[in-house]
Amino acid sequence: MMMMNSTQVSYFSLTAYFDTGDLTYLYFIIIMCLYVLIISANVLLVVVICSNRSLHEPMYLFLCSLFVNELYGSTGLFPFLLVQILSDIHTVAAPLCFLQIFCLYSYGGVEYLNLAVMSYDRYLAICYPLQYNTRMTSNKIAALIAVTWFCPLLLCLVMASLSSSLRLCGNIINKVYCDNYSIVKLACSDTTVNNIYGLIVSTLSIFCPLILIFYTYIKILRVCFSGCKQTRQKAVSTCTPHLASLLNFSCGACFEILQSRFNMNNLPNMLRIFLSLYWLTCQPLFNPLLYGLNMSKIRIICRNRLFDKM
Repeated sequence: MMMMNSTQVSYFSLTAYFDTGDLTYLYFIIIMCLYVLIISANVLLVVVICSNRSLHEPMYLFLCSLFVNELYGSTGLFPFLLVQILSDIHTVAAPLCFLQIFCLYSYGGVEYLNLAVMSYDRYLAICYPLQYNTRMTSNKIAALIAVTWFCPLLLCLVMASLSSSLRLCGNIINKVYCDNYSIVKLACSDTTVNNIYGLIVSTLSIFCPLILIFYTYIKILRVCFSGCKQTRQKAVSTCTPHLASLLNFSCGACFEILQSRFNMNNLPNMLRIFLSLYWLTCQPLFNPLLYGLNMSKIRIICRNRLFDKM
């Protein structure tokens, strides 16, 4: 169905879904279980950090922000997927589509900025251990968390607004969720502003955090090579989970960017769906497991709380 004006586009059709036949309810149960697991794990860790004063340290507060973001991103995707799996007609109302774009893209921006702030925190803790408490004050922690959330939300709000004002010549999105780049490709009006702004958002949301992360880790490595064995062990224990999380999310984001920009119709449909969903599904599950198992303080408190309730 072709539409000639953005005000006439009342819905978008998601064509990446396919007939699952008798497996529909199996897929539904798998997605539901994954969503419940993600919610349970992240909520547990947020509650543990917030309710224990011994964990009210910069590193754990930034982790709490990270876990809240996993809840935010998952809620922007999983309920939508569950509804679409059971639906025979895979359409989404235009306002809901742009709301999902705002949620998912801002989730990605917050994730990268949060990881950058965490790397900066580790940089101060390892490179300036004696000055750490004076440099990482409570006001600075609050400001960093505020910037981590406010900037991506503002950038993505403007991006979604620009896309919603485009004059569109179609309403077909070859994805299982709403994607901003797919909507921009449907435009039959000038998209120069959208493209320039998209480049600005990508630079501020992805490349700037990555540059900060690389810079801090270069400094950390220099200290590790010139420091004692204890310093190296501290760096490895605190930086390994962070690097693993960064690598996991970056790989997922790379999969999504490649699939959006290049024709991958030669790949099996299930593989294309998996690659497009990886950055939205694996990170919210990966982070709580990674940090919950590696951070001894969190692990001990979680174990004590679970055993106390049994």
